[in-house]
Amino acid sequence: MTVPPITLPTSGRSAPVTAPVAAGAYTNADATSDATSDTTANGTADGTAEGILRRQRARESSARTYARSFPIVPARAKGMTIEGTDGRRYLDCLSGAGTLALGHNHPVVLEAIRRTVESGAPLHVLDLATPEKDDFTDALFATLPKPFADRARIHFCGPAGTDAVEAALKLMQTATGRRGVLAFTGAYHGMTAGALSATGSVAVRERVAGGAAEVTRLPYPYPYRCPFGVGGERGAELAATYTERLLDDPSGGVVPPAAVILEAVQGEGGAVPAPDGWLREMRRITGERGIPLIVDEVQTGVGRTGAFWAVEHSGIVPDAMVMSKAIGGSLPLAVIVYDQDYDGWLPGAHTGTFRGNTLAMATGAATLRYVADEGLTERAAVVGARMTARLEGLRSELPVIGDVRGRGLMIGVEIVDPEGELDSCGAHPVAPEVAERVRSACLDRGLIVELGGRFGSTVRLLPPLVITDEQTEAVLERLTDAIAGVSGQQRGRRS
Repeated sequence: MTVPPITLPTSGRSAPVTAPVAAGAYTNADATSDATSDTTANGTADGTAEGILRRQRARESSARTYARSFPIVPARAKGMTIEGTDGRRYLDCLSGAGTLALGHNHPVVLEAIRRTVESGAPLHVLDLATPEKDDFTDALFATLPKPFADRARIHFCGPAGTDAVEAALKLMQTATGRRGVLAFTGAYHGMTAGALSATGSVAVRERVAGGAAEVTRLPYPYPYRCPFGVGGERGAELAATYTERLLDDPSGGVVPPAAVILEAVQGEGGAVPAPDGWLREMRRITGERGIPLIVDEVQTGVGRTGAFWAVEHSGIVPDAMVMSKAIGGSLPLAVIVYDQDYDGWLPGAHTGTFRGNTLAMATGAATLRYVADEGLTERAAVVGARMTARLEGLRSELPVIGDVRGRGLMIGVEIVDPEGELDSCGAHPVAPEVAERVRSACLDRGLIVELGGRFGSTVRLLPPLVITDEQTEAVLERLTDAIAGVSGQQRGRRS
């Protein structure tokens, strides 16, 4: 199956870009220059990609992220393909950080939008009941593991995963009367106060004083860079044992917490999957001690890992699941689903203006049903295994590939310095600068990938679940060529 062509409208605002725009350092002087020199001879705004990018740098905050990594201006998109204003096409292996389960502008999503708009349905109704919300809830509950769905309550949150994490933490604090939270190294749960407290990244937390929750950090199993220096199953066993003994130690300093929050696969942490046995141990440990277990499925949900929900691989039933990204069918939506025994909130305990996004509920329901009906979860497992095996096979040929890991279509390729000294687990030192060059080389070859991991040294692949076999081959070829090209440059620098 070939990628369908994307037709751009004829417009003076789509002039081709003659050279890529660098994503390097940017000063206030640059911003001033951009703001004052961004008009054409006839006084109109410069509509080229370069002009748009200049205005973005001049006007948007320094907290912008993806725009630094990908200096492109998308104009049209369909499926896995993005086309820029310069006419260049890219295969999108970022998919809105996992949001676009069906890729860009899927017909099922567009039809749900058209149908809802033409029906005259109210697009914003706070948390009032609507046919669209009722239908979305039916579609969502139909995908949940039955033991969880049978006892489930749902709360619609502000339309971002981080607000859903806040809601889950508040819910369990209310239900238990406790305050503390147990979270894990490498975790990412969002950027608002409570979610940020549970997030592991030192870089994003060190500049923000204090925290909204008392968080105790626990070791997350990471075989390639095991926190205990042993790796493999033994490392996961030690992580579980450490957690259990810490909780039971009367001098361990940990007051019984309101909840434990974890990811079944750490996404921003570098596509690190938790072993199923470790997840079952976490469920046993928390269950025996009356500690609610929250699983963050914001990025792993809706078939991404080769199961509709990542908890299904291990068979655990959590007390709460946090959901966002793909559940909205490309539009903003976030919910928590939790066991009814914890529903101790008072009315208005967690509110928000944009909890009633009718369009997102319509596109979300359509997406959930399409993924289930078309077997896209199973396809994610098959295609993901194929991609992982191919990339794993390149390690001997391309020694900068230190580790290949993931689950389904949530894949990480950790880039290392192959000439550096091995650690106790046999891992080479990270090479984030090399990883950045790989990302840039991929973009030059028409492939969008982003970095993640503890040191920003992991190339992450998050293609849409509708990726074709032809596109799969193209992704692997372009990524391999990019890594090989950067590896050759690296060797040249050292010779």
